[in-house]
Parts: sequence; C-alpha cells; structure tokens
Amino acid sequence: MLKELQLSLLVILLLSCGFLYQLTLKPSCLFSCLPPHKSQQGPEALLGKGRSIVFLETSERTEPSPLVSCAVESAAKVYPEQPVVFFMKGLSSSMQLPPNSTNPAFSLLSAIDNVFLIPLDMKSLFEDTPLSSWYTQINASAERNWLHVSSDASRLAIIWKYGGVYMDTDIISIRPIPAENFLAAQASRYSSNGVFGFLPRHAFLWQCMENFVEHYNSYIWGNQGPDLMTRMLRVWCKLEDFQELSDLRCLNVSFLHPQRFYPISYPEWRRYYEVWSPEPSFNDSYALHLWNYMNQEGKGVVRGSNTLVENLYRKHCPRTYRDLIRGPEGSVAGESGTGNK
Repeated sequence: MLKELQLSLLVILLLSCGFLYQLTLKPSCLFSCLPPHKSQQGPEALLGKGRSIVFLETSERTEPSPLVSCAVESAAKVYPEQPVVFFMKGLSSSMQLPPNSTNPAFSLLSAIDNVFLIPLDMKSLFEDTPLSSWYTQINASAERNWLHVSSDASRLAIIWKYGGVYMDTDIISIRPIPAENFLAAQASRYSSNGVFGFLPRHAFLWQCMENFVEHYNSYIWGNQGPDLMTRMLRVWCKLEDFQELSDLRCLNVSFLHPQRFYPISYPEWRRYYEVWSPEPSFNDSYALHLWNYMNQEGKGVVRGSNTLVENLYRKHCPRTYRDLIRGPEGSVAGESGTGNK
C-alpha cells in the first residue's frame, strides 16, 4: 500500500514538473494567449457554416477601444449561438498579444464564449478571388486611405468565401437581423458597406470584387466601399424610393430601410452623445451605426452622463460598460481607432 502511494506521488510530481517546464518555455502566453479551445480553431472551422458575425481591424492595433469592445460584445450578446469573429491584422499567428501587453478590452473579449480573435492574413484571404492580383501588385505604403480600402476589400472576400454578416466596429447590435442576403440602406437609393450579409459564394459579392479591381481609385473616398455597393446594386436591380418603413427586395437580395441601422444619420452623429428625453426605443432597428469616423472631436462615453450612448453601452454591452467606462474624473478619451465607416 505504501509503495502504491509513493508511486502515485511520484507520478503527480513528474506531471507537475512537466507543466511548470512548459510555462517557462512560453512565459508571454501565461496570461495573454487565447483559451486553447479557441486558439485551435482557424477561419475555416469558425466560418464554415456561414453564420458568423465578422469584424475587422486592418491596422496593427491590438488594443480595442471601448467602442470596438462594445460592438463585438453586443453582437455576441444578440447572437449567442453564432461565432463572432474579430479579424485583427496586428495579431500574430500564435494568437497572442505582444509582449508586456495588459489590454483589458482584449482580455474582456477573449473571455466571451462565442467571440474569437484571429489574425488577418490578407494575402491568404484574397486567394481565389478577383482581389488577389490587385493585392499582389499594390504598394500599400503609397496608397491613400489604405486602412479603409484594405478593410473594404477584406470584408468582401470574407463574406464571399464563408458567408455571414459583416459589421463595422462602431455598430452596436440590439436585435437579430432576420434577412440572409442583404445590404443596408444608408439613405434612399444609397447603400452602405458598414453592415451586410450574404450566404457563401454569392454572385453579388463576386461582381463587387471584380468591380473593386476594375474601378479601383483610393483617392475617391468611399469609391471602394459604399459607392461600390451602390453602383453594383444599381446594376443588380432597379432602385426605388422606400415606402414608409418597408424594405425593398430585388432578385434574392434585400435592401433594408435606413431605419434598420441608420436611424440617426451621419450629419447628426453628435446626438448619440447627448441626453435624450424621452429616450428613443429604436424598435425598427437591428443595430446602430455610431459614425465613429465623424468623431474627430474624440467624444467618449462617461459613466453617469445619462447620454444616449452611455445608456446603449449599459444595456447592450454591460461587460464593456462595467470594466472600461469610467466617470467624469477618469473619463475615457475619444474613441480612436481605424475609423471604420
């Protein structure tokens, strides 16, 4: 009996030593690496069923702002049974933060069960699409608006390859989107590319990628983004004005009413940072685009301000609100980021 006990203790000691040795080999991963069950899943495994919610960060930034954190968390809350995949160009293939990084937003998002943070490899992403030849020939350092242009291209390729819903990182989800193949109207007869969804290999997105390359011009703001979606939609079908709150449908694509995502238009973006009485219900909306690109003033969210945006955070991204939003004395600075439209 004594020998069996000694043998058991020896086995436990050896296993413990092996575990400690592994930690010494990878000290930077002890707190910053994604959980094993997440890090083992690549884009194909996550996105293969065509039901993912997709976000992009095309800069090298690995520290999500509170607004980015809220966008991703709110999507995870609205779509609990679907993977929410955040592609980040600044992430390495080892799925870990840079050394000595202590970013609370990254840790917050990593801890959400259906959120997956994975590296963005554009060269691999564009393979087998019309964007491949364009990307291999382009000089990114010489391009104007490269962060936005590369994001415009990446979102097309991801949703064409895998299907799902793409959202900008300044969109707060409030209820599920019922449509499968859809574009979001920013205004009558004008489409945004800040949110859209399609089944895999949809012909509309293939044509968008072809047009992206054929009419590429990074000097015209929006030419590769909302302007592209709008001109292709006009080729796809005859656009009409919206009738009241009804969505439009052409062939197998739905064109959703501006109220679905843009009840507050971009000239009025500051209204999100004002106190409302009474507060709007947004009953006709699926998500809200906060127009962060317009926020050159660096407006942030302040705990206790009772602004519309603070109340949206409190309701739709409670973890972000609890952990990242502070009061007036330590208020969060402006929502800086890549300015996804």
